[in-house]
Amino acid sequence: MAGVGIAGPFWGLAFSVGGGVAGGTIALVSQRYGAGADKELGLAVRSSVLLVVVATLPVVAVFRAVPAALIGLLSSDPETVRLGAAYLRVVALGMPFAGLNLIGSRVLVGADDAYTAMVLRAGGAVANVGINAVLIFGAGMGVEGAAVGTVVSNVVVAAAFATGLAAGRLPGIGDFPVTVDPRGRYADRSTLADLVAIGLPVMGRSLVWTVAEFPMFAILDVFGRDVVSAFVIARRVFGLLNTPGWGFGLASSSLVGQELGTGQEGAAAAYGREIIRFSTAVYAVLAAAVFVLATPAVALFVGDPTAPEVPVAVPLVRMACVAVVLQGVSSGAAGPLDAAGDTRWPFASQALGMFGISIPLVYLGTVTPLGIYGLYLAFLAETSVPAALNYYRFRSGAWKRVSREYRPEAVADD
Repeated sequence: MAGVGIAGPFWGLAFSVGGGVAGGTIALVSQRYGAGADKELGLAVRSSVLLVVVATLPVVAVFRAVPAALIGLLSSDPETVRLGAAYLRVVALGMPFAGLNLIGSRVLVGADDAYTAMVLRAGGAVANVGINAVLIFGAGMGVEGAAVGTVVSNVVVAAAFATGLAAGRLPGIGDFPVTVDPRGRYADRSTLADLVAIGLPVMGRSLVWTVAEFPMFAILDVFGRDVVSAFVIARRVFGLLNTPGWGFGLASSSLVGQELGTGQEGAAAAYGREIIRFSTAVYAVLAAAVFVLATPAVALFVGDPTAPEVPVAVPLVRMACVAVVLQGVSSGAAGPLDAAGDTRWPFASQALGMFGISIPLVYLGTVTPLGIYGLYLAFLAETSVPAALNYYRFRSGAWKRVSREYRPEAVADD
């Protein structure tokens, strides 16, 4: 398990790269779907496929060439390095397919069909579990069996998306909202440039916390093991509470993007406002429940309510509850910006909140009387800065102007 876990961050790179391209995909697809520009929609999808394959293949080559050296950067235990390298060498083959799955799902979501995307990806997850059980326990393949299961399940799901999009339907699933001719042009310079311009900041945003983990945990180590454990618990609770943000973000990108594609900027802004309100309300309800039940929630993670990290973790979890409500504002406001292709602003706000304020506050807690309160404030800074900046950008309406650079052909209504 340790070997697989150590290899996890490297596998996560596939989702960072694929997610970045997919961020551009949903923006372009939703606008073209709303405008009824089928030809340009197909071009956006094919260009996305080309870009994600070209972007992931060099990563695959590196991971397969020097897996032990890469795993050795994170662990000095020989057995962990051996197992992690064996897993990474095989699972690397699935990275292009994982990226293609993200492209396929964003195409469907952008075309108003999140259900089919959910069914296919959930089916892939179930297949992964089943294949892993057979290969790990039945065939005795160990970590390599787990890697093969991940690769095969991603290939199957990618094939399902490709078949459905090419044929317009998939047996057992039904009709797809769009059909994409796989024989059309893939390398369109203008479309690829748009995908890169929109997608790079999305990829950067997804990497902010991954990169921030290194200095954050290095600083936290000064506080001692109990504080580190408490922080990990609070981060996990925060992550669970933040789960709805993914859905709200995709819904906003789809609905707002479709209205922008027809030039209905007023309707797009109305959708954006409603999603921000609904997102914030849902986050507030969930956060309030966990805030009240913080002590038993922490106990679920440690098993022993008398553990020394519990008194530290409870107030941290409550601060995470406050912070996650602001995350609802941030993610809700980022959705319309993503739909418009205005992705640099959410990336910059996320990076500023984390590296400009949150991490410095934790550091100040180690060298001033601020102490553990620096960690509390860091939680708030991480979400309050993006919430304020993203909402400001949304209210300014500048994202509407940005969207005009990426639309097929539409006339704004305001």
